[in-house]
Amino acid sequence: MSKRSAFISLTLFLAAAGAWAQFQGRISGRVLDPSGNPIERAEVAIVSQKSSAVRYESKSDKEGRFVQVGLMPGYFMITVKKSGFAPGSKEIKVGVAGEETVEITLKTVEAEAEKTYSAADKSFLKGNKLYAEQKYAEAVSAYGEAIALAPGNWGYRLNLGLSLKKAGRLEEALAAFRKAVELSPESYSANKETGEALGLAKQFAEAKPFYEKAAALSPDDPDAQYNLGVCLINGGDSEAALPRFLRAAELNPDYADAYYQIGTILIGQNKVAEARASLEKFLALAPGHEKAGIAKQLLEFLKK
Repeated sequence: MSKRSAFISLTLFLAAAGAWAQFQGRISGRVLDPSGNPIERAEVAIVSQKSSAVRYESKSDKEGRFVQVGLMPGYFMITVKKSGFAPGSKEIKVGVAGEETVEITLKTVEAEAEKTYSAADKSFLKGNKLYAEQKYAEAVSAYGEAIALAPGNWGYRLNLGLSLKKAGRLEEALAAFRKAVELSPESYSANKETGEALGLAKQFAEAKPFYEKAAALSPDDPDAQYNLGVCLINGGDSEAALPRFLRAAELNPDYADAYYQIGTILIGQNKVAEARASLEKFLALAPGHEKAGIAKQLLEFLKK
């Protein structure tokens, strides 16, 4: 490779790295005891909800504070541990170039209870490893062991549900997700997964409030808006679904499926020009989509 080629490659790499850096966010947090005093040297683990392989570890300082930078947009589970306290966890969304803050209060526990929590955490981490290796049946067993030791941990229930879903045990997965929502009503992931599980079971009316909650918890998430729209469509309410698909496309202008849904709804409303524009946008974004043929037929129909 010539020096000029090497320089160009390095320049492109640095430019790409700079572009990614613009999207990265950070989490600033504080760990406190029940009296509001800072907890020093608490172990903090920040794990991506998309992949447990994306994991960051640190410790709180003497003021109980911790900071993690370089986070790509998405949901993260923060777990905090300290000897003499029960582990604490919280789900948090990091937006594009977002600066999120979180406060976690740990409860004090007796020595024997602490041993139980420690054993549960080991089983949970074992489950995460097995899940990452796509050994879903084994992961189910590991998460079950963790839940038996710490039944009140909603994160254990959520991951159990994800493993059961991957293993094709959908009814059991739904039960796990329902329990996760019961334990943590404000969790986006738990509400989203419960809604999806109910949707797969074609229980759209029951799925609707969970999709609505997920969209309310994450109003700037295009997937949350789109999923609610699909649920409303399946429930026969296309009029209420349209604003959700429009919002999804607004949040993500390259959201091909949203344009398809918008186009089909607008056909029903006899808004021909707008319907054509949406379907043409869909085909431009996803010419190889499984619904591309239907979109082309609809466009031909609209030209008549």
